[in-house]
Amino acid sequence: MRTTVLAAAALAVVALAPQALAPDRAAAAPERAAAAPERAAAAPERAPGVSLGNCEAGRLCLWKKADFTGARHTFELSGTDIESCVPLPEGGDAQSLANRTGRPVTTYQSAECAETGEFETYPGGGTWTPRSPYQVRAFKIWEN
Repeated sequence: MRTTVLAAAALAVVALAPQALAPDRAAAAPERAAAAPERAAAAPERAPGVSLGNCEAGRLCLWKKADFTGARHTFELSGTDIESCVPLPEGGDAQSLANRTGRPVTTYQSAECAETGEFETYPGGGTWTPRSPYQVRAFKIWEN
């Protein structure tokens, strides 16, 4: 009986884990994203029938359309100033992204990284976002 109760409790925890690990709105500072490393290690969430886009380790990849489709922009740490606002190329925006930089990345609705619009910070351990809640027009990569 004891083994059955423990097994049932373990199954309940496993069943609830994906909901408990679902990413929430991150604070303006990257500390909140860094304080939740368990989310970075979680398997990426995706809509049924959506495959992950191609994004190599060490890069930030942004796609024009949702579900990792459309034109893709990639950025590496070697060509990006840390903690500086990086707007997407002229007229560019993105609806999906993958952060494989190993550092927290904040995406902004504003092309100037203004915090008056929408923004969100994603952990750097391998975050895949098939549908951003807003049009991404700029980003910042943070120190760990």
